[in-house]
Amino acid sequence: MTTLRFKQVDVFTDRPFRGNPVAVVLGADALATEDMQRIAAWTNLSETTFVLAPTKPGAHYRLRIFTPRDELPFAGHPTIGSAHAVLEAGVAQVEGGVLRQECGAGVISLAVEGERLWARAPEARVTRLDARYVPGLEEALGAPVAGQPQVVSVGPTWLVADLGEAMRVDLLMPEMTALAKLSAPLGLTGVTVFGATGESAPGGAAIHVRSFAPAHGIPEDPVCGSGNVSVAAYLARTGLAARVGNDYVARQGMQLGRDGRVAIRIGANGAIDFGGRAVTCVDGTLRVA
Repeated sequence: MTTLRFKQVDVFTDRPFRGNPVAVVLGADALATEDMQRIAAWTNLSETTFVLAPTKPGAHYRLRIFTPRDELPFAGHPTIGSAHAVLEAGVAQVEGGVLRQECGAGVISLAVEGERLWARAPEARVTRLDARYVPGLEEALGAPVAGQPQVVSVGPTWLVADLGEAMRVDLLMPEMTALAKLSAPLGLTGVTVFGATGESAPGGAAIHVRSFAPAHGIPEDPVCGSGNVSVAAYLARTGLAARVGNDYVARQGMQLGRDGRVAIRIGANGAIDFGGRAVTCVDGTLRVA
């Protein structure tokens, strides 16, 4: 029996049980891939991460990320939450204000600014959704979309759709089986929708976001980093970033009893940084046979 350090971190919030939890297993080098997948299925969270020694020059640690069913090359809230756990546990230290995480998408740089952790997202690949899929998307969502939906890959691949107004996002009750069937032929992680709130900064959230990934066993992700990055890539590609600005905050999770806040910065070169706070809710050990 092996005992490993284990933390459950709530991400994109500074209040326990209001964000998106990620399970973080520290010092997991001895675990086989099948062990990691089994643990991820057992935690039954949207993602479980495993912290290992780095293999790439300059990285402080290596991260493997699992949903209950599959491994991901990158995911947003696990990146922020795992960095929080690594720093809290003393596994790595910030150097020059930067923490470097190795994952399937490469080496991700994270910066610490006060209580907020910032990460540079992998470069987004954006393609317009084939128009023949739009009616099926609208039927699965139970709502019309505004503009042309885009397929955005940042490691996970999200179909991003603008619903126009936050209220439409709030009231959405999608058909999960239909969304799962739509995801398979397009190779999607899931579908992320957003709408403008009309709220103003500072303190306001410019857009409301929801992310659905039933094909991966996650009907709705409470607060999704990669989904929000994909929305930012959509805004940048379609020119709609002018509507919310290149530096904004999105809200997510209200329909699941959460209150997450994801900060986004879209650079002049198209690079996207995402940030948020995190808080540890569970701190203990995990026993693995």
